[in-house]
Amino acid sequence: MEFSNEHNELRRTMSRFVESEINPHVDKWETAGQFPIREVFKKMGELGLLGISKPETAGGLGLDYSYEMVAAEELGLVTSGGISMAVGAQTNMATPALARFGSQELQEQFLAPAISGDYIGAIAVSEPHAGSDVAQLKTTAKKQGDDYVINGSKMWITNGISCDFYCLLANTSEGPAHKNKSLIVVPKNTPGIEVSQPIKKIGNQLSDTAQIYFDNVKVPQRFCIGEEGKGFLMQMMQFQEERLWCAANPLKSMERVITETITYCKDRQAFGQPLIYNQAIHFKLAELQTEVEALRSLIYRATNLYIKGEDVTKLASMAKLKVGRLTRDLHDACLQYWGGMGYTQENIAARGWLDGRLVSIAGGADEIMLNIICKYMDTLPAAAK
Repeated sequence: MEFSNEHNELRRTMSRFVESEINPHVDKWETAGQFPIREVFKKMGELGLLGISKPETAGGLGLDYSYEMVAAEELGLVTSGGISMAVGAQTNMATPALARFGSQELQEQFLAPAISGDYIGAIAVSEPHAGSDVAQLKTTAKKQGDDYVINGSKMWITNGISCDFYCLLANTSEGPAHKNKSLIVVPKNTPGIEVSQPIKKIGNQLSDTAQIYFDNVKVPQRFCIGEEGKGFLMQMMQFQEERLWCAANPLKSMERVITETITYCKDRQAFGQPLIYNQAIHFKLAELQTEVEALRSLIYRATNLYIKGEDVTKLASMAKLKVGRLTRDLHDACLQYWGGMGYTQENIAARGWLDGRLVSIAGGADEIMLNIICKYMDTLPAAAK
């Protein structure tokens, strides 16, 4: 994938924003357990960073998805995974279908303010008993006059507390599981919506995560994104972008952990010499850097094919699988080389270890990625397809 001056300028813009507006405050925000999401999103919106590949008619930049990957990489320089997750949930999970299939009214009412940073969006797909298995979700949206009446609950919703609207996947008919679902925009202030207290997670503390309850929630049927019954297919399309974003976002973060671990191991003396002189350590760091670069090449290849209109489900699933496993191995290895300092909350490897563990679960667990890859390889028994 070749990068233009426009790509490089976008890199600089995102990098400068992260280093000037986010990272100097991360430790304070981590201590407080929250960050000023509306303030941060508004500043990003003013720079055009929330609508990179979104249509210009809605205030976006109208660029292809390679620019999203560039921005995702630089956003990975944020030293708190929760902030990156909050941004990615809005730009690459809650709004792609709205941007591609949403009516002009929906784009004006919800997409445009999300791009400007005035609205915060959340994707509401997972349920207490239907996470990776999207086809089994139970939330319903039944027609009543010109409205949908929504009942059910959603679980693990990023931005679920701070958002202004949900992009909700619900059953709108009694048909087959892959043909009875629709994506619906649901304003958070609609009567009948109850939001839980923040879910206490082991990492990503600055990303608010909640369970959402829908009790006879009424929204106009015109809030359906695209054609009714096509929601499952639209969500599968959104998953391609989500998984590519999830794979690209940790790249720079992992490289920073490697670099800072090298610096520490050069300074730290053990048995009369710097730690870095141990062949086991510098060989392992070289191997980890190679793994990061190989993953980057896979992501770039998938992105290049995606912007050409090709189905990259298999490659995106491979990248998602690889990044989940690599971020675990990389942070665990680097944490070990920091010794006792690696087991402190302020340590960059420790924070990445805690925040990065979610990558193998969210957006489709490793096992789901393997299942998708197997289907494309035609290795599954007929009954499993």
